[in-house]
Amino acid sequence: MKKQGVLHGELSRFIATLGHGQTLVIADYGLPVPAQVPLIDLAVCQGVPAFWEVLNAVLSELSVEKITLAKELEGAHPDLFDRIRQLIAAPQELIGHDIFKERLASAAVIVRTGEWTSYANIILKSGVVF
Repeated sequence: MKKQGVLHGELSRFIATLGHGQTLVIADYGLPVPAQVPLIDLAVCQGVPAFWEVLNAVLSELSVEKITLAKELEGAHPDLFDRIRQLIAAPQELIGHDIFKERLASAAVIVRTGEWTSYANIILKSGVVF
């Protein structure tokens, strides 16, 4: 029995098996998920679990080479935007939300949270630990 870190078995397995350059997406409740992309649906009810909590848990285990955010997040929720950019030291890419949604098709997995904050989505590109 695992006693720390990401306890959700399926999410833990995806993190452990991501290869260099593959992407994991942490999504708000409303982000559309392409049919061919595996979905880990953590949403229980509005706000549970929160985007921020899931992001921190995943970052405790995943080596991140680059992050991608929708540029609309900065205007809609500048506090969240700033917190994310301060938390993650990796290079950061800002793209339009429509382009962000197009990139979902190549994700290794999408993790849906119970977050109801618009544009609270991030693409985490897996890095290497050596």
